Amino acid sequence: MAAEPPPVLVAPDSFKGTIRAVEVAASVGRGLEAAGLAPPDLCPVADGGEGTLEVLLAAMGGETRGARAADPLGRPVNAGFALIEDGGTAIVEVAEASGLHRVAEDERDAYNASTTGTGELIVAACAAGAEVVLVAAGGSATTDGGAGAIAAIEEAGGLQGATLVVLCDVRTPFERAPATFGPQKGADPRTVERLEQRLLQQAAKLPKDPRGVAMTGAAGGLAGGLWATYGAKLEPGAPFILSALDFDRRMRAARAVIVGEGRMDATTLEGKIAGEIATRARQAGVPCHAIVGTNAIDRFSARILDLQLIYEAGTPQALQQAAADLGARLDAREA
Repeated sequence: MAAEPPPVLVAPDSFKGTIRAVEVAASVGRGLEAAGLAPPDLCPVADGGEGTLEVLLAAMGGETRGARAADPLGRPVNAGFALIEDGGTAIVEVAEASGLHRVAEDERDAYNASTTGTGELIVAACAAGAEVVLVAAGGSATTDGGAGAIAAIEEAGGLQGATLVVLCDVRTPFERAPATFGPQKGADPRTVERLEQRLLQQAAKLPKDPRGVAMTGAAGGLAGGLWATYGAKLEPGAPFILSALDFDRRMRAARAVIVGEGRMDATTLEGKIAGEIATRARQAGVPCHAIVGTNAIDRFSARILDLQLIYEAGTPQALQQAAADLGARLDAREA
């Protein structure tokens, strides 16, 4: 009897604002099985931004905790964090309290939006006994250099001996955060200038200068503020999470890898997790395919990543159908 072929490794990021990574993976998995393939290895991923908590919690086990925290405009909201590794490590997503999704488009206020709520969640995680707090710095509505979070932590008496690790989904330095991310948070050119001036003033007063340091601009400078004030370790989110998911071993055991993201374009090669995965697959000699919401990557970039088949699918049903077609073509190639 012939040995059953290895499984397909399904490793999508979320389609931001529309479909969670675990939902993308489940839909793709159903499509592959409908094509007659063996149950795939589902490995939803994140890059340190939104969805990081859910991905790590699903992979590592643990529990969620709730807390009251301020949203970007200071309104109280119910927010959550996670405890993993028997409570010794906490995961706090900046987007949970300080996320852009917390603010309606017509009320976005890039200058006054604050990370106070993120600081309150860090405090709650420390109070729960966490010795290490992973701060997933993505999807924020803020550009306050972490001033709100630092004030909330100081008001509570500090970190109680906990260590901060900030998972960053960008390499932008502190002073570039307003120009790079301010417009998507509602900042017009004048507001971007005001934000830049404020961050320069903050940098001069911090214990260490975050200007020019890679990743300190993540979450509107929150990463830099925590780095300068508390010695937070800054980690590129994608490699950190792939390591936590034991991704390389799972990839080497797979017949193929399928990546996914809401929009695949030139930025996929600039540190996004789909590009990181495709690069690792190319280096390991594992075929890599993509199912994305929008395919805007040029042929040259696709060749660099060695992406073989790219499908567009923007709904769970379309994802399932695309995966079924991809599964059938995988079987045909190996027949």
